[in-house]
Amino acid sequence: MFRQLFFGGRPRRSKLVGLLLVGIAAAVLAGAGCAAGPAAPEKAPAAEVPEQTGAAETIELKLAHFWPSAHQIETQFVPGWAKVIEEETNGRVKLTSYPGETLLKAAEIYDGVVTGIADIGISCYSYTRGRFPVMEVFELPGITYNNARVSSRTAWDAMKTINPAELQDTKHLMIFSTGPGVLMTKAPVQKLSDLEGMEIRATGVSAETIKLLGATPVAMPQSESYEALSKGVVKGNLAPLETLKGWKFAEVVDYVTDAPFLYNTLFFVVMNQNKWDSLPADIRQAIEDSTSRYYEETGMGFFDPINEEGKKFAEEHNVQFFSLSDEEKALWIECLQPLLDDYVKRMEELNLPGDEYVETAKKFSEQFNEQYK
Repeated sequence: MFRQLFFGGRPRRSKLVGLLLVGIAAAVLAGAGCAAGPAAPEKAPAAEVPEQTGAAETIELKLAHFWPSAHQIETQFVPGWAKVIEEETNGRVKLTSYPGETLLKAAEIYDGVVTGIADIGISCYSYTRGRFPVMEVFELPGITYNNARVSSRTAWDAMKTINPAELQDTKHLMIFSTGPGVLMTKAPVQKLSDLEGMEIRATGVSAETIKLLGATPVAMPQSESYEALSKGVVKGNLAPLETLKGWKFAEVVDYVTDAPFLYNTLFFVVMNQNKWDSLPADIRQAIEDSTSRYYEETGMGFFDPINEEGKKFAEEHNVQFFSLSDEEKALWIECLQPLLDDYVKRMEELNLPGDEYVETAKKFSEQFNEQYK
């Protein structure tokens, strides 16, 4: 009896075994269900999420430049670019601007981006003369750039063609230009002989340019030019049209000679390479797409309307404008050939084909002078 009550006899044992087997099966199935957990990525692979969505956090990029907070670069160029990037990335990327050398000094911006002090930097190649020997070709006199769009696009397309080793330590996003400089003087200059002995404010390559044309270069910061012109310390200045209004030079000069082969300044827009590589693929693509559109529509010709404002301001101050005859242009350009020859020689010393770089710059400038009239 005891045996039957405890073990349940044959019928009860069979029922008990069945219940035990059901329990064991349930446990096995439950365990199998837990073990199957890692298979979930087949629906939404976790490893691919950063490439697709960059998690949902906002990526802030620090941008350093040297223009003051009231300049159009800070009030128009940077905000306009930041807006199209933010829109293209659905708000996932924001640019924080540090104008007026508040993060990095102008001459330190490129290397500051390389070392990661800033994520993005905008400055002039010429501020670190010798750091970008190949890129100097686009700032040499003797090559005609009729406007900022032409000089910007020439440098951008030629840079991609040449692909210089000196630019491989950052991600280049844009190259843009002030457009050609003009000769603003207190006495009229319509031919080369008019320049003989005239004191012209100029520095660096511009000083060499002025000297080859027979004038006397006087080195001083642009910030001192207004007073020097007003007092007659110098009789002219070589600078972009926009300075006629921005620096008020139209108040202290009487003539402007258009010579779009004397002066050109290029600005780079670069990102830290490691930062760029760390961004999700879709973010990189969005930045490239939006930046390409912004460059085409606004960036490469950014200074053209500003230069036009400078010209209009000067005309309102009764400044007279001259254009050189074709014969005079050819004569001036011939005088400047030694600077191109010197560039080729310096490139040869670096085992680089400087003559090819000069021809590339000329080819693209001719193409874009025709395209962007």
